[in-house]
Order: sequence, then structure tokens, then C-alpha cells
Amino acid sequence: MKPKFPLFYVFYLLCTLTLIAQNATIKGIILDENNAPIENVNITTGNYGTQTNSNGFYLLTIPSNKNITLVFTHISHKKITSTFNLKNGEETEFNPVMSTSIEQIAAVIVTNSTHKEVEGVVTLKPETIRKIPGANAGVENLLLTLPGVSNNNELSTQYSVRGGNYDENLVYVNGIEVYRPFLIRSGQQEGLSFVNTNLVQNVDFSAGGFQAKYGDKLSSVLDITYKTPYEFQANADISLLGASVSVENISKDSKFSSIVGLRYRDNSLLVNAKETKTNYNPVFADAQGFFNYKFSSKFHLSFLGNASLNKYNYKPETRQTNFGTFTEPIALVVYYSGQEKDLYQTLFGAFKGSYFVNDKLNLHLTASTYHTTEEEYFDILAQYNLGEVNTDIGDENLGEVEFTEGVGSQLNHGRNDLDALITNIEHKGNLNIKGHRIEWALKYTNEDIRDRLVEWEVIDSAGFSIRPPKSDITNEQPYQPFTGPLEPYQNVRATNNTIINRVQAYAQWSYRSTIKNSDVWYNAGIRTHNWTVNGDGITKNTQTVYSPRAQFAIKPDWEKDMLFRVAGGLYYQPPFYRELRDSAGVVQPNVKAQKSFHLVLGNDYSFKMWVRPFKLTTEMYYKGLSDVNTYTLENVRIRYRANNNAKAYAYGLDMRLNGEFVPGTESWFSFGYLKTEENLDNRGYIARPTDQRLKFAALFQDYIPNMPNLKVYLNLVYNTGLPGGSPSYADPYIYQNRLPDYKRADLGLQYVLVDNQKQFNKGWKKPFKELSFGFEIFNMFDVQNSITNTWVRDVYTKTQYAIPNYLTPRVFNLRTRMRF
Repeated sequence: MKPKFPLFYVFYLLCTLTLIAQNATIKGIILDENNAPIENVNITTGNYGTQTNSNGFYLLTIPSNKNITLVFTHISHKKITSTFNLKNGEETEFNPVMSTSIEQIAAVIVTNSTHKEVEGVVTLKPETIRKIPGANAGVENLLLTLPGVSNNNELSTQYSVRGGNYDENLVYVNGIEVYRPFLIRSGQQEGLSFVNTNLVQNVDFSAGGFQAKYGDKLSSVLDITYKTPYEFQANADISLLGASVSVENISKDSKFSSIVGLRYRDNSLLVNAKETKTNYNPVFADAQGFFNYKFSSKFHLSFLGNASLNKYNYKPETRQTNFGTFTEPIALVVYYSGQEKDLYQTLFGAFKGSYFVNDKLNLHLTASTYHTTEEEYFDILAQYNLGEVNTDIGDENLGEVEFTEGVGSQLNHGRNDLDALITNIEHKGNLNIKGHRIEWALKYTNEDIRDRLVEWEVIDSAGFSIRPPKSDITNEQPYQPFTGPLEPYQNVRATNNTIINRVQAYAQWSYRSTIKNSDVWYNAGIRTHNWTVNGDGITKNTQTVYSPRAQFAIKPDWEKDMLFRVAGGLYYQPPFYRELRDSAGVVQPNVKAQKSFHLVLGNDYSFKMWVRPFKLTTEMYYKGLSDVNTYTLENVRIRYRANNNAKAYAYGLDMRLNGEFVPGTESWFSFGYLKTEENLDNRGYIARPTDQRLKFAALFQDYIPNMPNLKVYLNLVYNTGLPGGSPSYADPYIYQNRLPDYKRADLGLQYVLVDNQKQFNKGWKKPFKELSFGFEIFNMFDVQNSITNTWVRDVYTKTQYAIPNYLTPRVFNLRTRMRF
């Protein structure tokens, strides 16, 4: 009989190899409270250990499928302890924030996420942002799944928060405020958001009650941090809507790091699917770069740059929109001639110097410039008819227009030019004294804006040129001949050369402590903003406002994991250029800052369900607004009345439940209730243009059973209808209507060939660290959503119809992502 020892050894070797393979990986970047990386942090657990490099990065392999406690220690910072239980082959990212003067309390770990929770800030994972499907995939697309954030236009990256408009949201990248083009009128003209998703490391979002360190807007803050590379890496994201590539690198001595991204987008896939047949030739492209050089451990210098080109050529041909009732359907048939040509070019650059005096004092100086040149030229003639639609179910021409009657024509003309140069210089500092954190800043801004606005509209109905509704001249045709001059139905002409100088400053104090066995956190601060409006033909005007704000959070020593927050204060929004320009295009230098009193009450309840972590976040809010600068909203263009003639309010409830509904993936469900109304000239309260009462949203990630490499991503949004506007010059108190509810579902399927758990040492897949191919369905259920109404008068029946302007139907997209 042959000995069995060789078989035993083979079995033993296989078991040993299996046990060796039962590992997981944890990595991350360790930062201090100023978001600066910490070098030489010791990370240990039993016999395993490593240190962070000069960029604060670490990588550690740990045993899987059991509790592993990691200890993070540094000579200048307080110890952090955290326990992990990872699956075999799983890779997770943990980015703790180490405190210099705050003792860690047992079982409380001050990570980047929990540090933000006490401030009422939502932290989003960059990987989720990059994977979730959407017609405008990116950071803003993910924001729309949060409660209180709305946008009923998938072609736009703009959003409304808790009753505010698109101009009331702050956006920061690496602590530097960024701007958008001024003249954009519709979502399909926007092209690219400023934020390049491939460059993003951290995403923080606050929907209200934010600290004094954030600028003077009324609604929200989106705070983006770009990556600090720790190794060479290249990424590419390619689809039928465009492409994005990025490269990140670091020098051998770890002093110089860079990350550069190029993007190109073509909205033809979406625009050509709409009901208006067009020749559409867009070019949306940009280049961004973030460069950082460490002259020493105390002084760092960085540069953030962006150059973008949005070129929009649009030549509509025909349009047919069916509306009315099932028994009496009506069709609007439009034949177009003419075209629109728009060009938006922007350049942005910012240098930031950081001097780390010691562990307690950090100083920063930032200088930035934003330059935009914008052209908006169009001449479009629309000849439209109202028709009867075939309703015979058995007829092969079902839905076709059988008879049309001429209604009229409409000629729109525009020659709009804008050139703006915005320059900022800002000093920031922060100081830690025995647990008390003091932050301050002083900022000077110069805005030099040259603008020419020429827009007119002529409407002809059955041979009659329609005069402006508020014209003083009486037209008694056809009984008497009309001898007055012909006038456009709408006519806006203005030339403005405007200079705005601003001085802003803030100071705030934060402190973390305990009351008995409960953890508490305090924050209080004040902002001030002084601005002067001047220019050709403009009477110089100077105003100053002060904005006190405060926050308090407590984590009671309860068995249940609860966190309570309260925040409030006075928030001012000094007018930006668009807010100074009235409906006639004329700059009004005396426009006041809109004022809002905020009160936010919040609760975070963390618990486990199905032995997995979940969190329910609830916030109630109230805003009382005065000196409101009322406006009209057409698609995404806002036209202010520039007269501060209203007061308003907004209140609501936001809820979000997030957690691992599917093991290893984060999903969430959101609900929001909002009511916002305004009172113009004390005539009574009516709905504001952003009065979106109910919102339901869900973001769901899953994988196919028995096919774990096939990932599923679902993005669902339901919003009740917004106020739909009214015919031009109509009194909003007399004419009120709402658009239909907005319903949208986007589905993404992604098959993963290579990822962190599936690497290859040979073959064509060897160069890839990540590779996947996907298929996306936008507006999966083909819902006809509308963004605005076109108002058409039937000259025979004297009836005025609200014709919905529909958004995109169901669209299919192919997408591949790769990382080297």
C-alpha cells in the first residue's frame, strides 16, 4: 500500500494557502482638523502594523471575517481606536481625523463622517457618485436623491434646496468658491458642471443652518475636496454622452503631486430624443488640474485651474405636442426656421498657500480669478397651428394630426453678450487653544461685469401683430384702422458696465466637551459683508450686513445611538450681478440683501438591522424671509424684479434612511415635505416658483444573485408639480397653475471584469486595476415630464392654451469605466 503522507501534505498545503488568502485590505488618508495629511502615524493591530507616508496615506492587510481593532497613534495627536470586520478580499477606505487637543471618549471615534454629523453635514462617497446613473451623472445627480434638494430638469446640473432658487447655493472646491456662467437659459445649454467627479476625494453637503465660515447665500453649501494623490493612477469613463479621463501622480520625494482631468460631453443623445426635431451640434469640454507642492512640512503651495468651452449650435425644424383630454385631444404643430448659436468660455485659476505654524496655528492665503465671456445669439421663427388628433383606435393613423387651423407665428431675436472678471483674495486662519477652535477669514472681491442685453419677441396671430398687453395705445381693429406704431410683444434692451467691490469677514468658535456622560459640541460665529455697486450711469451705493449664526449638538449617554442638533441664525444674500438686474435688464444699485432667519432641528438615529448598520436622519426647518427679491423662472433662467417688494417663508420636514439594505453596499430612501409662499406688496401669500410640496427619492445598489460581478444601480425620484408659471404680463395673483408631477427612474447595469478583489497577473486584463462595462436606461418608464409651458392663443375660440414643454423620453446609453 502506498503511503498516504503525500496526499496529507497536499491537503495541508491547500488549507494553509486558503487560510493565507483569507485577508482583507484597509487603506485611507489620515488628516488633522484642517484637512492636512499627517505623516508617520502608527497603525497597529497585534502583529500587523504600518505607518502613513508624507501624504498621510496608509495601506494595511488584515485578517478577514473576524473583529480586528486598529490603533492609530501619533506623538502630536490623540489616539484613535476602531474595530473592523471585513470579508475575504474586501477593500475598505477609512479616513480618520486626528485631534490635537480633544480626548477620545470610550467607544466614540472622531472620523471624518462623525465630525461632520454634529454640523448637520451629509458626507457622500465619491465612488457612489461615479457609479450612479443619470442623464447628468455627477455630484449634482446624487444630490437630487437627498431630501430637500429638487430639480425637475434632468438636462440641468442646477438644483433648488428647501424652497430656494438656483442662485442661492454655495459651491466650494478645496475651500475656494466657484462660479457658473450667467446667461444660461435652458438645461440643454449647460454642458458640464464645474466639479469633475474623477478628481473628487470628499463631498460634504449642508441643506441649511450652516456655519459662519461659509459664504453669504440663503440655501445650501456644497463643499468639495479634490484628491491628494499618493501614487500614479489613470482613470477613464466613456459613454455615448461623452468621455472623461484623469491622471494623478506624485514625485519620488513626495513633495509634488498633481491630478489633471479632461472632459468632453455631447448632449445630442438626449436632445435628439425630444419631441422637437433639430440639428443640434454642441461642444462641451473642459480641462482641470490641481497641483500641490510641499516646500517643507510647514509650507504648502497649491494651484487649482479650470478652462471650459461650451459651444451650443441649435437649429430647430419641427415640433408636435399632443395635449388636451382623451376625448378631445389637441395637437400643437410648429414649423421652425432660424437658429441659435451660443458660446460660453470660462477660465478659472486659484493659488493657495498654507503655512502650518505649529500644531495649534494654521494660516492660509488664497488668490483666485474667474473670467467668463458669453455670447447668446438667436433668430428663430416659429409658425404654429392647432390641430385635431385622430382618436380612432383601429385606424392606422392613430395619433396623427388630421386637420390644423392656423394660429400665428412668433419671432424671437436675441443678441446678448457678457464679459465678467471676478478677482478674489482671501486670508483664513484657525487656532486651537485647549480644545477651543477659533477660525477667521478676511476676503476682498472685485467684480467687473460688462453686459449687453437685446431681446425682443414679435407675435403675429391671424394676420394681426399682437401688441404688449400693458400698452396704453387702444387698438380698435378691424372697426377702425390702426395708426399707432408697431411694437414687439416683448422688448428688452440694456447695456450695463458694473463694478462691485465686496469685503467679507467672519470669525467663529467651536468647542467639544461633555455634560455628565453626554458628548456636546458648540459652534458660534458671525459674518459681515460690505458691498459697493458702481459703474457707468449707476449711482454709487454701499451697504453692510451682519450675520450671526450658532449650532449645538449633543450625543446623550443612552443605550440607543442618538445625536441631536439645533442650528439657527440670520442669513443674508447680498445681490450678485443677476439679482441687481431687473426684468428690463437695467441694473438697480439700491437692491438690498435678502434676509432669512433659519431654524433647524435635527436627529440622527444609528441602529443595526439584519446585523448591518443603518441610520435615520430627520430634520425640521423653518425660514422666515424678508426683503425678498422676487423673480420668474423659465426653464433654468431666473429674471429678478430687483425691487425687494416681498416677504416669504418656508418650512418643511426632511428624512433619510440609509444603510446596507444589501450587504456591502450603501443605499438610501428620502422623503421631503416643503411649503414656501411669498407675499408681494402685502397682497397676500401665494406659492413661490420653487414650492415643491412632496418629494420621494431612492438610491439603490445591488448585485445579481449568483452573478456578483453584475452590479445594479437604481436612481428613483418623484416630485410633486411646481407652479407652472403664467402667460407673459399676467398677474400671478390671478393666474396660478401647477405642472404635472415629476417622475423619473434611471437604471444602470454594470458588469465588472476587474476590481480590487479580481486582479490579473497576465493577459490583456493585467494593466487594469478596474474595468467594467455598463448599460444605462434613462427615464426607464418613459414618463412625459414637463419643465415649462408655452402659451398659445386660439384666435377663433379666444382660448389660451398652456402647451407643456416636455423633457427627455426613454434613452439608452452604453458606458465603460477603467482605472490603471
